[in-house]
Amino acid sequence: MAVRTPDPDPDGEGDDLSQFSEPPAGAGNPAWLSEFELAEARRRLPMLYVEAIPVRTDGTGQVTELGILLRSTPLGEMTRTIVSGRVRFGETVRDALFRHIENDLGPMAFPLLPPQPVPFTVAEYFPIPGVSAFHDDRQHAVSLAYVVPVTGTCEPRQDALEVTWFSPEEAASDALSDEMEGGRGTLIRNALASLGLLR
Repeated sequence: MAVRTPDPDPDGEGDDLSQFSEPPAGAGNPAWLSEFELAEARRRLPMLYVEAIPVRTDGTGQVTELGILLRSTPLGEMTRTIVSGRVRFGETVRDALFRHIENDLGPMAFPLLPPQPVPFTVAEYFPIPGVSAFHDDRQHAVSLAYVVPVTGTCEPRQDALEVTWFSPEEAASDALSDEMEGGRGTLIRNALASLGLLR
């Protein structure tokens, strides 16, 4: 995957298509997709994702920092991204958000999920560059994007190397946007605008 968006590890089980050949022993999940079925689904259907921008807040609830993940691509390139992944069949958006935050930031992140899971925006990723601000070589994906405060310790897992905390000003910079995969710099700026922090 040259540009791995919206998620390099959408289910917390690896995104290598060979991992979808069979469900784990005893899983008994009838919604599990084989390698062929996943490839066919990606060819024919938009895939539903959730994305989360973890933030730290002060005592008044004002966002002071945004957490951005650092990952290495299969080609050895370093890229920045956010928490992201597919919504499973039969899974609520809330459960998908919690699962992916825990998968990427660890079980001690302690996210504060919103009472009503209403995204700050809907991002549409297309395999053809230029259709929207967001691009994913693999598929057409529709992503519900959230800002989620975290109160605990974030220890990156899966293939994330680290989580870096940026001030709102740093997160809005062109330099960071250039490091973000799949057009996610635009998503970060949309999040900051929704919080009234884009200057």
